Parts: sequence; C-alpha cells; structure tokens
Amino acid sequence: MSYRTLFLSDLHLGTRGCQADLLLNFLSCHEADCIYLVGDIFDGWKLKRGWHWPQAHNDVVQALLKKAQEGTRIIFVPGNHDEVMRSYLGTHFGGIEVSETADFISADGRRYLVTHGDQFDVIVKNAKWLALMGDRAYGLLIWCNPRLNQIRRLWSKRYWSLSKWAKAQVKQAVNFIGKFEEVLAQDARQGGYDGVICGHIHHANIRMIDEIHYLNTGDWVESCTAIVEEHDGTLRLIDWEAALARKHKLARKVARAKSRKSKELT
Repeated sequence: MSYRTLFLSDLHLGTRGCQADLLLNFLSCHEADCIYLVGDIFDGWKLKRGWHWPQAHNDVVQALLKKAQEGTRIIFVPGNHDEVMRSYLGTHFGGIEVSETADFISADGRRYLVTHGDQFDVIVKNAKWLALMGDRAYGLLIWCNPRLNQIRRLWSKRYWSLSKWAKAQVKQAVNFIGKFEEVLAQDARQGGYDGVICGHIHHANIRMIDEIHYLNTGDWVESCTAIVEEHDGTLRLIDWEAALARKHKLARKVARAKSRKSKELT
C-alpha cells in the first residue's frame, strides 16, 4: 500500500516490549513519500539500565535506512526516551533528518504541528524522577504481557495488552489523557495550526477538539498503530495488529469452508 505520508511513534526499540516483528511486517507492506518518526523511536532510559538489542530491532533500523536511501524523506522528531538526539537537531543520519518539531502540510492544505508531546507532560517536565519510577512500573506490566498472551494463544485469543487495560481502569490516567490532548490542541491553536500530530501517551486517537484536528499515532508496544495520509490529504489511523488478526480470521474461515466443500465432494 502506498501513501503520501506515514507517522510512527513510540517504537521503543531496545525494550522487550517493542513489537519489532509486527513493525517490520508493517514497514514491508506500506510505502510513503515521507515518514515522520514522532519520538521514542529507541528507548535510551531502558538501554542505560541494561542492553537489549535483538536482531529484529536492528532490522527495523535497517528497513528505515533503506527507505531513506531509496528516496523516502524521513524526519525524526525526538521524544523524552530518545532525548539524546535533541543534541543533534538539524543533522542527518543516513538520510534521516533530526528536528525538534516539524510543520506538516497535508495534501488538502491543512497545516499540522508534529511533536512528540512530552514537553506538555508536567510529570516528565518537572518531576523526571517520578516519570522514571512510573516507567519501571510500566515496564513490569510490559514484561507480563507476552507471558499472559502465551496462555491466551492456547485458546486462539488475539493479543491483549495488560498495560493498556490497566491505564484504562485508572481514572487519573484517563483524566491525564484528556488533559494532554486538550493542552496540545490549545498550543496548536495558538501557533495558528489546523491540527497537531503527536505520540508520547501510547493512546492512539483521532478527534476534533473544537476546530483543532488532534491525532495521536499510538505506539508499537501496546497497540501497534500508525497514522497514514492518503494522497488526497485524508488522515486515518491503522491498527496493524487488529488488521492482521482480521486477515488471519478470514483465512481460517476460507480454509474451513474449503475443507467442508472437499469433504462434501468426497
């Protein structure tokens, strides 16, 4: 599938929670004239505590570099987990541009602010120690996810995110998400933008906040989502894990139908 623009964030390469295999599959199935990497592409916080970099994570980097070499424009807007890259703003790495924020003009003329969003997170900005503590608790939930899903697969259940469920149950987290979205929309409004495209909170969403078009790319730890722009300027959300689950379900249904038909003929 070919798009005008593709937005990805919160890959968290370098962590055990990163769903690199699904991401590689997504990248192999989707082409774009331009790709925005909207922060937390790698996880410097985790890598400082212990090195984890399997081949699949290296393959993701190589896939992105290959796209850049083949002519895709790639713009990397660092986040808080890969904030070390903010020391290299304005530079290029293998054809990938590093920028603090970016202006994106859609095919239908709308102007969007592209930012990771951590600058609007009071905890990250003013109490980094608390953010780091929360990151450790979040990491524990991510560690539990694959073990829980190994059991679920015994009953042919689709992937289910414990961390995503836990956030949804906590009223404070729900309130934080709503406030985060509103603050970003307000900043975009003040900057004269038509919308804002961000990441950071691992909550994929597209909605209008008054006259501002708010879009969050989600992540590749809990939800495996991305924002794509069609060639006519339409922006939409892709849930790749759900899309593959539907595809596999349809394939099983077709296989069962063929099996039944074969038995009837014999």
